[in-house]
Amino acid sequence: MRRKILRLLGVLAVFGAAHGAMAQHDNLHRQSSVYEAPKDPEVIAKLDKWKDLKFGMIIHWGVYAVPGMIESWALCSEDWINRDSTVSYHDFKEWYWSLKDEFNPVDFDPDQWADAADAAGMKYLVFTTKHHDGFNMFDTQQTDYKITNGPFKDHPKANVAKYVFEAFRRKDFMIGAYFSKPDWHSQYYWWDKYATADRNNNYDIRKNEWRWNKFKEYTYNQISELMHDYGSVDILWLDGGWVRPLETVNDEVRAWGARIPEWSQDINMPKIAKMARGAQPGILMVDRTVHGPYENYQTPEQSIPEGQLDVPWESCMTLGHAWGYHEHQNYKSVNQVVHTLVEVVAKGGSLLLGVGPSPKGMLPDEDVRRLRGIGEWLDVNGAAIYGTRTVDYYQDDNVYFTQDKQGKKYAIMLIEEGMEIPNTVSWSSEQDVNGKKVTLLEGNQSLRIAKTAGQVVVTIPAKVRNNIKQKDAIVFAFR
Repeated sequence: MRRKILRLLGVLAVFGAAHGAMAQHDNLHRQSSVYEAPKDPEVIAKLDKWKDLKFGMIIHWGVYAVPGMIESWALCSEDWINRDSTVSYHDFKEWYWSLKDEFNPVDFDPDQWADAADAAGMKYLVFTTKHHDGFNMFDTQQTDYKITNGPFKDHPKANVAKYVFEAFRRKDFMIGAYFSKPDWHSQYYWWDKYATADRNNNYDIRKNEWRWNKFKEYTYNQISELMHDYGSVDILWLDGGWVRPLETVNDEVRAWGARIPEWSQDINMPKIAKMARGAQPGILMVDRTVHGPYENYQTPEQSIPEGQLDVPWESCMTLGHAWGYHEHQNYKSVNQVVHTLVEVVAKGGSLLLGVGPSPKGMLPDEDVRRLRGIGEWLDVNGAAIYGTRTVDYYQDDNVYFTQDKQGKKYAIMLIEEGMEIPNTVSWSSEQDVNGKKVTLLEGNQSLRIAKTAGQVVVTIPAKVRNNIKQKDAIVFAFR
């Protein structure tokens, strides 16, 4: 009975915190103008390939799926986290850690996930091998706190990350391993001798050098397992940007509002990167918010930059309101996601869209349905998205522009949900058209244009408008 009460309290308290968490993350992970381009030719080549893909899936899945609550953060004692005041922090942590004994995803089907991502038109994957709570979704040998040590251990696909990666490789996806640098379950990071005040390690590293060295060894060994034992990996996506050398803390980090310790939480990224690239030549390192040689592309979270960026970047955003599974997700519409993807790509970025499988191991039907809808639009209009690059004049009101590597340009007009397609579309002649025609991608229809008063005007006859099925955005190609 007490466990059921704690579960209810945990879900109710943290449900409200989930929205606060999103707001918190919105502020934590905005883009920066600081960027150091890679010099390794293999990394440069892989980064250019990644820049062609434009659309990926990030999957958050762990013990937090069991009650359908915010991932990890409820364990953290910070002002923005709301837990029920009648339940002690100790009891809450014990309840959270014990979720491992209930996490038994007997319907785990990574092929269903990969099929849904492929149907959506996605081209790369980032899978959460370990979030901040320290629960491992792979068969690490560094701890028993893992999916292969619990009720799921005898399942033929118990080593979850292995089978997720394999399923997406069969769809020719680039493979990314999300890995949390902080580990709140590890005694080398959150030591039981002290209280766990916030997201940072909870002891003075300067006075406990041995313990921190053990944490560095633990982290290195876990990443090494992922790099050596799980096939080809293209992206090492490292979260938890507060785990960083003290000298890299800047005003951007201070604006997060979290406590900054007086000691350095340095885990020796040069050593990790050397090992990772020895095992996976050319792998992209994404040490989020720690600007420098190990942040090969930037990752603004739940936001889109105001304008174009001249550095590689990706907006990571959720399909619903939460990163992980929630029984009552507040979903974005297909129309919203298509519009977001268009804007992100026109500004030079990629969209990494977040979903959360159920505690039984399947993507919810509603996720699958919406992903399919996005893919139906891309099936028709993907030429304006995949493999494109930016143009200087990239937006005119609700029309965005991209171009492919051969110089063909695309005008993408966003249509708000429920609105009719207009009989004319116009944009400034700053984005001019050679000749007198453009091609509507859907149906490969050639349409005449007029140039008047500094405007390019495209007329869409009624019989053409009536045959357009993908009405979230319509795309014209031209030179």
